[in-house]
Amino acid sequence: MYSILKTRAKERKIKLYNSVPFLFLTVLAVAGGLISPGILKSRANYVNADIAWLIVSSCLVFLMTPGLSFFYGGMVNRKNVISTILQSFIATGLVGLLWVVFGFSLAFGKSFHGLIGDPTQFFFFRNVIGGEPWPTAPTIPLLLFALFQMKFAVISPAIVVGAVAEKVQFKAFLLFMVLFTIFIYAPIAHWTWNPEGFLFQFGVLDFAGGTVVHISSGCAALAGALFLRRRRGIGSCIMRPANIPFVVLGTSLLWFGWFGFNAGSAFAADSLAVIAFTTTITATSAAGLTWIFLDGVRGKKPSAMGFCIGAIVGMVAITPAAGFVDVPQSLCIGFIAAFVSNIFINSRIKHKLNDTLDVFACHGLGGIIGMLLTGVFATTLINDAGADGWLYGNPSLFLRQALAMLLVVAYSFVAGWGIFKLVDLIYPLSVSDEEERVGLDISQHDEKYAEVV
Repeated sequence: MYSILKTRAKERKIKLYNSVPFLFLTVLAVAGGLISPGILKSRANYVNADIAWLIVSSCLVFLMTPGLSFFYGGMVNRKNVISTILQSFIATGLVGLLWVVFGFSLAFGKSFHGLIGDPTQFFFFRNVIGGEPWPTAPTIPLLLFALFQMKFAVISPAIVVGAVAEKVQFKAFLLFMVLFTIFIYAPIAHWTWNPEGFLFQFGVLDFAGGTVVHISSGCAALAGALFLRRRRGIGSCIMRPANIPFVVLGTSLLWFGWFGFNAGSAFAADSLAVIAFTTTITATSAAGLTWIFLDGVRGKKPSAMGFCIGAIVGMVAITPAAGFVDVPQSLCIGFIAAFVSNIFINSRIKHKLNDTLDVFACHGLGGIIGMLLTGVFATTLINDAGADGWLYGNPSLFLRQALAMLLVVAYSFVAGWGIFKLVDLIYPLSVSDEEERVGLDISQHDEKYAEVV
């Protein structure tokens, strides 16, 4: 009895030591809020309709992270539902706080050679409240632009959860999220969306985050899938989803929120937002149907899971193109992305990729296809701020898109691998066999979704 009590006391002490650094950093960040940045007063002429639409869009994009949490949580084993949901949902607090401190400044601050922003320019949102509006969003306050962009930063590391679900330590993944935001998301956002970023100046088109959100998270997820050991029991039993209605609910919330993700990226309540709204619907519809019909060709019955996964792939693929392509071309993008991703996932059993919920196949490949097809189907007839693609006589846009895609794929994978390696040296990433057997809901959070038979 004495030895058991001594072991439990030692475990509590280890948990205390593991939590103290996170508590200290949180207190430090909150204490920084005592700094008074001073309030500026912009003389910009805002448009109230645009402000209203971007507030709504920000709320819609925020809804995507809990939607993603339900989508992932429904797909894992019953004993890991809460853990998987929390790993995604916690990004709303963790990355949101980081964004205010210096994340926004890294992505959208004054550029250092087109590579990264000045972390001090908007430190603790200094110069944001009342600051001059962002050049590509001149009719809304800079503060609203910063909050809209915060939601993109929040969901990006949350996407990676799907690749490491059921096998990663919670505290270790918190540290990964912080480092991912600083070293992967913020630089790529700066390259692509800051007018001083080198990809922006190179003429690369990414309307709402094909490179910034989906390729970055998808390729970092691939690095994590290769870095971490396989889940216990894989190959000896079938891993059944815990709650398919959760998957449908999550997909519905994501689809609803994606309207803000894509149409909100027009930064105005105008006809371009309507185009982006429509292409989001059509590409997603085409991709979902393509997925279940491909499964039918293989002799499978149409499934809710299949339609939901296909729909997510369509949303991802249309994201970089939403405000640059016409509606008929959006159908092609959804079809092609679903076809390629479906083939890849069905071949995953052969190459034994350790990607728990196929994040790379959905987000990585979906983003890659979307970026490339933007270079094919983009037209200035839809958006005169864009460019004509290969289909409209300008193959150079496709070449620029392809080069940017390759660069972001390589950077995200290498940096993701490096971050996983670094985190593993600080906090062991993989859960133990015993923790995995018991389930991460109990071993990581002492909570239970349902009785496990």
